[in-house]
Amino acid sequence: MILGLETSCDDTSVAIVDGAGHVLAQVSANQDTQHRPFGGVVPEVASRQHTENLIPIIEQAMSEAKASWSSIEAIAVTSRPGLIGSLLVGVVTAKALSMAKKIPIVDVNHIEGHLLASLLRDSTYAPPDGFDFPYVGLAVSGGHSHLFEVRGPGKYRLLGKTIDDAAGEAFDKFAKMLRLGFPGGVAVDRLAQTGNPKAYKFPRPLIHENNLDFSFSGLKTAALREIEKTPPAELDSRKADLAASYQEAIVDVLINKLVKAARGLNIKRWTITGGVSANSSLRSQAEAAAKKEGALLAMPPLRYCTDNAAMIAYAGLLKFRAGLVADQELSPSSSSLPDDWLNS
Repeated sequence: MILGLETSCDDTSVAIVDGAGHVLAQVSANQDTQHRPFGGVVPEVASRQHTENLIPIIEQAMSEAKASWSSIEAIAVTSRPGLIGSLLVGVVTAKALSMAKKIPIVDVNHIEGHLLASLLRDSTYAPPDGFDFPYVGLAVSGGHSHLFEVRGPGKYRLLGKTIDDAAGEAFDKFAKMLRLGFPGGVAVDRLAQTGNPKAYKFPRPLIHENNLDFSFSGLKTAALREIEKTPPAELDSRKADLAASYQEAIVDVLINKLVKAARGLNIKRWTITGGVSANSSLRSQAEAAAKKEGALLAMPPLRYCTDNAAMIAYAGLLKFRAGLVADQELSPSSSSLPDDWLNS
């Protein structure tokens, strides 16, 4: 059994997986209530909540999995990238437990966890038959919009990433413009379902460029201009169309780049993970694109798409088997390290 700890942003999560990647327990604490008054995640609040939540959640997960400390072979912890204060809580806790229980630590890159999440298993989810390495992975969340060629455990070639705002950040900022509340991505998705995605012609940044990078700052600016020129008395009646059109622009870019990467590599296995992969339009368009391209698509259920410890535990399992363990010198980093990704 591997114990996984995830505290990279504002969700505290603990999970236990077995040697076959089955999730035996996952317990998470959401902080939306604490951050909602501020309209976004406040780092100091997040780290304080992790401090209060982590040990009780570990105890609950151990109980649900019927695990004892003698049955835990390693502790996997997210050490990068993320909010440094939040990461510190998880890393320090993992190091303390490692010393007290004499259990090795495995450090995991948060994005690496997302890329492997589609391989998890539980009583109601398993990856599609035939889904295996290599595959193209799109990791989209509040802080990341990254495309990878996933060749195997620990072998991730970065194909493209955002050069400014990530997709999730773009959703959150748009929600703030329209005062839709927090978390913004969920609110935009819900509102967009009643709107016309063709009502506004928003730009699709970099969609025709000969690269696999993303950019959403220009789209965000275009949306702000549309909102500012809309008469206040008409704004409420136009919010759904604005949301649908804005969402459509983001999804079009994400799917276009994913398909372009898969065609270039001639890989017919895809995965989309990260918090934004819960978006209903992204899921439906990804399924349509995979069918058109004859590709096998693995999209984990929501519990393994948002920040979760099951994916961290599974990544830790694979690294532990490869002998990649950390020591008490482990420290968190707000960004990925150069050796995390392959250069070619």
